[in-house]
Amino acid sequence: MADQTQRAKAETLRELHARGILNLPNAWDAASAALIARAGAHAIATTSGGVAWSVGRGDGQGLTRAEMIERVREIVAAVTIPVTADIEGGYGPGPEDVAATVEAVIEAGAVGVNLEDSRAPGGPLFDPAEQAERIQAARTAAASAGLPELFINARTDVFLFGIGAPEGRLGDVLGRSSAYAGAGADSLFVPGLTAVPTIAELVNASPLPINVMAGPGAPPVAELASAGVRRVSVGTAIAQAAYAVAERAATELLTTGTYTELGAAVDFATMNSLFNR
Repeated sequence: MADQTQRAKAETLRELHARGILNLPNAWDAASAALIARAGAHAIATTSGGVAWSVGRGDGQGLTRAEMIERVREIVAAVTIPVTADIEGGYGPGPEDVAATVEAVIEAGAVGVNLEDSRAPGGPLFDPAEQAERIQAARTAAASAGLPELFINARTDVFLFGIGAPEGRLGDVLGRSSAYAGAGADSLFVPGLTAVPTIAELVNASPLPINVMAGPGAPPVAELASAGVRRVSVGTAIAQAAYAVAERAATELLTTGTYTELGAAVDFATMNSLFNR
């Protein structure tokens, strides 16, 4: 059952969304979360892909519910700021599966969830009515667990996976936005959409605030804010960048025997201080 500290963090997360655009970096383990907090983040999102890779699995519900919840628990324990958890498709197709996952996430200390409408990686999607039932189950479970303030970010993969004819995708997303809002979602996450004119059109017509996934090649945050976007996250991108450094540093060591790639590393004392509190 959520306590007052957790409820206060949930209210903080809601306030951050209400103030304007929220930059939400994605962590995949306790150390990445602690460094993101040290960088000045006001809240943290987890990334299912980064979490899965860190334990040797592929993304797309490659971990069990219990395994993912344990990683969420470690991330929450590493920081004092609000954490919202990527729970993928809810670790099961039924509303009861989503409810069980939400209850476990709250018990682990998170104050938000990201719930997608894909049945499996790449699609197909739940139809809007089915997904609305799953979102409603999440909302009901949160209230039962003592955290009615849980922030539910409803993800739709229409653009990410190119579902349906291109000319019909915006209408599909808007229909889903209405259904998801009615079920108790707090925002709509539309990965795969980075075209500012389409984003602005969606913002103007959606009953839910819009969250986009950015990264290299995407418009900068200021431009997304001007289009009315309320939340920007980066998915697996920070994890991918960190792993790229690991590969480059190992390649350099094994080929030239030099250490240039290690020059920008966080020093040992700083890393240790993140956990010696």
